[in-house]
Amino acid sequence: MRTAGDLDLVRDFLNTLDERRFTRHGQEHSATDELVSGEALSAWWREHDLAGSAPDGAEPDAAELGAVLRLRTALREALLGAGPAAGQDALAGFPVRLAPDGSGRLRLAAATGSPGLDVLVETVATAVASGRWSRLKLCAAPECRWAFHDTSRSGAGRWCSMQVCGNRHKTAAYRRRATA
Repeated sequence: MRTAGDLDLVRDFLNTLDERRFTRHGQEHSATDELVSGEALSAWWREHDLAGSAPDGAEPDAAELGAVLRLRTALREALLGAGPAAGQDALAGFPVRLAPDGSGRLRLAAATGSPGLDVLVETVATAVASGRWSRLKLCAAPECRWAFHDTSRSGAGRWCSMQVCGNRHKTAAYRRRATA
C-alpha cells in the first residue's frame, strides 16, 4: 500500500475531475468525472496502489464516495483561492492528528475510516506543513483548470502546459494588442 507524501498522487486525484472544455486540433474536449460510483473509486484506489475501506474487497459505499468527492471539491476550491476561507468548511471534516510512527517520531495521521482517503488527507497535510503544497496548482486558464505540479525554479508556473494553455493565452493577448 502506498504511504503519504507523494504530491503527484494528489494531483492525479484532483484530475479525476476533468473540467477542461476547449477545442484543440479540431477535437472538442468534454469535461468528465472518473469517480462516479463506488466501483469507479475502487478501481482508482487499485490503480494508485491505495487500499479501499473494506478489507474484504467490497466496493466503497456511498458515504466513502461522498467523503472523497467532498475532499476533492474542497481542495480544488482551496487551489483556486476563492477567498481566505476557500474550502475551509469542507476541509474541517478531514482532521489530522499527531501519531507516533513506531520509530520514535511523530507523523500526521488522518482517521477518515478509509485507508485510501487517509493517505490523501495525510499527503495534503504533510505538503502544507512542509510548504510543498504551494507547488500544486490549477491551470490559470478558465477553460482548463487541470491540476499540475509546478516544478519551475521560481514556483510561479501558471499553466498546466506552456505549449497548450500558455500558448493559447499568449496568442489571445497578442491578438487583443494587435487589434487595439
